[in-house]
Amino acid sequence: MTDEHASLTYTSYLALDDLLAAQHPRSEEHDELLFIVIHQVYELWFKQMLHELAWLRDKLAAGDTAHAIRTLRRVLTVLKVVVAQIDVLETMTPSQFTSFRTRLDAASGFQSAQFRELEAVLGRRDPGAFTHYPEGSEARARIEAAMEQPSLFDSFLTYLSVHGYDVDGDRREVLLRVYTDDRGPATVAEHLVDLDEGVQEWRYRHVKMVERTIGDKAGTGGSSGAGYLRGTLFKPLFPDLWSVRADL
Repeated sequence: MTDEHASLTYTSYLALDDLLAAQHPRSEEHDELLFIVIHQVYELWFKQMLHELAWLRDKLAAGDTAHAIRTLRRVLTVLKVVVAQIDVLETMTPSQFTSFRTRLDAASGFQSAQFRELEAVLGRRDPGAFTHYPEGSEARARIEAAMEQPSLFDSFLTYLSVHGYDVDGDRREVLLRVYTDDRGPATVAEHLVDLDEGVQEWRYRHVKMVERTIGDKAGTGGSSGAGYLRGTLFKPLFPDLWSVRADL
């Protein structure tokens, strides 16, 4: 009797042949491979974060404190890795990037559908986030679907309701009670603040990386580059969790 799993190897399980063949530099410049690998890894981490946040919303809706905290810790750890990757990208000098930049044509990080979907899960409800994706495309459908589902903060409110808090009342009073009670829900709230801060850190590091690489030049694909990115700074995902601190 043949073991149907006998042929499984490290290479086949991870589809390494496909993965390692997925880099297609458009120039002979040494640094283009790094640029491609970094952004492909970003997309893999975005995929993992979307996977974890979908699980997190389910656990919050069920009032599951332990698993919600564990999942938030995992997402926070992934986010730290995502931020740290900028250190690698910043080893590329402006002239090294310029050497192959024109080969990118209209390709731009602004086109990352997974990041737009991630923003939607975290609470963004701007239809402009998907208007430049063709109608009927899978990318647009995923972003639209994410916007139609409860945001992460909506799921947190459901979680608080499960734990006996009257979320239909004054939200500030509810959050004050959560922090005053200082139990599991307060820990979940603090991890959400950590997540918010982590995303803001990523945005800041991203802006500075773009500024040191291309200054105030327009980005690839016609994007406004650093100017647009600066406009995203210091906009919290969960403003209620920040504003309540003035009353604690």
